[in-house]
Amino acid sequence: MGSWRAAAACQDVDPDLFFPVGVGPSALSQAEEAKEVCRGCPVREECLRWAMDDSRQVTGVWGGLTENERRSLHRRERRRADERR
Repeated sequence: MGSWRAAAACQDVDPDLFFPVGVGPSALSQAEEAKEVCRGCPVREECLRWAMDDSRQVTGVWGGLTENERRSLHRRERRRADERR
């Protein structure tokens, strides 16, 4: 993992917070709580890039985005790249 990790707002937070189980109200609430930690993080962008590009994380909240949000962002980025060609 990158050196950005040492500056992450989540380093003293229980990692389980960032991996909600299920899709019900409690999982959604947990994901929102994790995203709140990310909102104030000074290395949010680095975390997101690491999760999307370097390690291709498929679960959890990384850089303030859930797995579904990251997939959606990846599709948008891919479409923009295709449009530029």
